[in-house]
Amino acid sequence: MSKDKVKMGKNTFLKKKGAKLKWMGIFILCVSAAVLLDQWTKQLALTHLMGKEPYSLINGVLELQFFSNTGIAWSMLNGQTVFILFTGIIFLILILFIICKLPEASKFHILYILGGILTGGALGNMIDRVRLGYVVDFISFILIHFPIFNVADMCIVVSVIVLGALFLFYYKEEDLSFLNFKQKKFREVK
Repeated sequence: MSKDKVKMGKNTFLKKKGAKLKWMGIFILCVSAAVLLDQWTKQLALTHLMGKEPYSLINGVLELQFFSNTGIAWSMLNGQTVFILFTGIIFLILILFIICKLPEASKFHILYILGGILTGGALGNMIDRVRLGYVVDFISFILIHFPIFNVADMCIVVSVIVLGALFLFYYKEEDLSFLNFKQKKFREVK
């Protein structure tokens, strides 16, 4: 093999590694931004809403009110903190596995962003569970009597909806072959 081919191969390898590191950095930035925004707004809710009357933003439609949620969405699994944290950790491991396995193609770059927002939302609620024993919810659409939620919940829901649309309408089955656990074995039969 000539020195030029080795150098070209090395440069291609370094470019791919550099691109992967760049997108992993964007993933971490999205996680951090989601967690920081979530925790900041929850601290504001703890400081200004806890023990007080709801604050109306749009009369009869949207208000801010403190609610301590010991369950998950719609207060399901109330009081099951250990189980919720355990499943959350498994979920985060799965997301990190997928993020690490993402191919270099530009069509997958959006998954770093959505995965980061989703991970940040999950971490934001996990931080509450560990720190407080409950999740701080404070946004209430009273017009439709929707359950009270928070910024982390919005991060999770929006990213899951967009991911669902991408997987249903944009990515093809072969695009997701990187998630296949089966290994191809190339053996010659003698």
